[in-house]
Amino acid sequence: MGERTRERVPLAWAMTQDNLGNVLSGLGELESDTAHLEEAVAAYRRALEVRTRERVPLDWAATQNNLGGTLLSLYELESGMVRLEEALECLHSAAEAFAAAGADHFAAVARENLEEAQRLLDARVHDAR
Repeated sequence: MGERTRERVPLAWAMTQDNLGNVLSGLGELESDTAHLEEAVAAYRRALEVRTRERVPLDWAATQNNLGGTLLSLYELESGMVRLEEALECLHSAAEAFAAAGADHFAAVARENLEEAQRLLDARVHDAR
């Protein structure tokens, strides 16, 4: 079997990038390591270059959900508002795409993640007052 390069098998390569992001994100969360979380974000972004909403909407939504969750983890470690705002965007887009495709279970998971992000935003706004 040949190497899974972006040029030869782009969707398989993107799946590998998404899986790499999952592993790095899990490791980063386990170790509270922002470096691994940053690497996970980069892997998800690479996957999204190929996994577009138009090309593979459910895969795109799954990667958006993964990216959003990892950005939330980074926010919790760094408290950077940009991370939280981007997480909200990713999770909203994922929930919307899953719902549009009739993937109710996955839409519910993305909505739960979105609600968690919204709670963090609300707490941040409340604390700022």
